[in-house]
Amino acid sequence: MQWALAALFLVLASVLVLALQPWQTGEVYATGVGEHRVVMLADGSRMSLNTATKVRASLSSSKRVVDVESGEALFEVAKDTSRPFLVTAGETEVKATGTAFLVRLQPSSQEVSTSLEVTLIEGQVVLRPQAGLVAAAEGAGLVVMTAGERVRVDGAMAASGCSKVRVEGPGLDRAVAWTRGEASFDDVTLNEAVAEMNRYSSKPIVMVEAARLKALRVSGLFWTGDSARFARAVGALHGLDVREQSDRLELAPR
Repeated sequence: MQWALAALFLVLASVLVLALQPWQTGEVYATGVGEHRVVMLADGSRMSLNTATKVRASLSSSKRVVDVESGEALFEVAKDTSRPFLVTAGETEVKATGTAFLVRLQPSSQEVSTSLEVTLIEGQVVLRPQAGLVAAAEGAGLVVMTAGERVRVDGAMAASGCSKVRVEGPGLDRAVAWTRGEASFDDVTLNEAVAEMNRYSSKPIVMVEAARLKALRVSGLFWTGDSARFARAVGALHGLDVREQSDRLELAPR
């Protein structure tokens, strides 16, 4: 009987801890390649997740925290001045109360180090190194963003700093084109356009003799996930061959 009571007590204690502190582990939301997902959080905030994205959301009585582990997400934050909305990505933290902004995290690879892009659509946010870093404690690396700005952070914010640019109306529209299932390009290199289209497809586009092709320019509006139509359009524009293999699409000079 005593063992049964002790076991019951442990179960009830565990349930109580979970009920009082549900934000310790958080809820995980993810999308696969080519998938989009819209998530409504309990506070009324809305998250739109782009392709191959994974986030963890934790809400408490004092703050709202979302950790972007990979990918890209659009946040439309419900106003609550008593509970800041914090988005962490890489080693950077984005703080807001009620606003709309886009976060895109590219993990490190052999070609590039970890990079983060934050595009502010409306309202105001503050970027800083994540709490706990020495630079954050010293107040270094603080960046205040206003609507229509984009900040890019390469590597650790405290170590490398960041760059800020002004993004005009059409640029903002292109930044969120994926929420409509579109990829919008305005005079970008073929290398950039192919990399973007490959985010949405498990059958990548590969540039043959890439050194000869990567500087070609691309403009236009394309459906995300429709790599074949994109490849044909680019091939027709620049006089390239399009070869369809079982596991990839090839763009090659004639």
